[in-house]
Amino acid sequence: MSSLVKFILNIIPRSILTRLSFLLKPLIKIYLSGNKYIDPIDGSSFRKFLPYGYNNVRENALSPSTFSLERHRLLWLYLENETDFFKKELKVLHFAPEAAFLEKFKKLENISYDTIDLASPLANIKADICDLPLDNDYYDFILCNHVLEHVIDDKKAMQELYRVLKKDGIGIFQVPINISNKKTYEDFTITDPKERNKAFGQYDHVRIYGMDFFDRLAEAGFTVEKCEYTSKFTSEEIIKYCLPSREIIPVCRK
Repeated sequence: MSSLVKFILNIIPRSILTRLSFLLKPLIKIYLSGNKYIDPIDGSSFRKFLPYGYNNVRENALSPSTFSLERHRLLWLYLENETDFFKKELKVLHFAPEAAFLEKFKKLENISYDTIDLASPLANIKADICDLPLDNDYYDFILCNHVLEHVIDDKKAMQELYRVLKKDGIGIFQVPINISNKKTYEDFTITDPKERNKAFGQYDHVRIYGMDFFDRLAEAGFTVEKCEYTSKFTSEEIIKYCLPSREIIPVCRK
């Protein structure tokens, strides 16, 4: 099963996988129904979650109902418990919108919701994150998760995120981080997908961030909070919701 998951993720383009996932979801949800694990995004319960991972396949990682990963479920709980995202009137910009969140966010009456990406079939605005066709100081809340590791000029992208965020607005910009490394590793001479997979952990990544990721955000102008939100939950809740053992949520304010 692990080998099959790795093959599918590394061979089939993400845009095609996204379309296929919507077709297969009802069947998978029925097959894995149970009461051991709960997806907090929609409240569905299952006897097991699906495995997921480009290299190191993780068991019980992908929810059969929302296709959320561990980090998505953690972020949902953070938004629900620690912010006014679901209550306050907000202008929200969502980069590379995850299927796990998209339909839920669309139904929220309190937010004005824009989705944006260069390639994603789920996005309603097609644009380059380094050159956004958007007004200054426009959005109250920006979600840009697991995007910056794909962008060569990530500092320019961060500057654009800062530009379009309102004063006192909030941005959450999750990326894969090697917390053991102080400095980010990047080598732009590596362009072959197989070599990028070896160097950066995924065929379409251009770097592995270290803890200096937060310094890069601060240099763009943000006030950055390193929120280790998993620590808020008991070990039983972490297992029940299939949350990451350690995930830093970068909460950025302007």
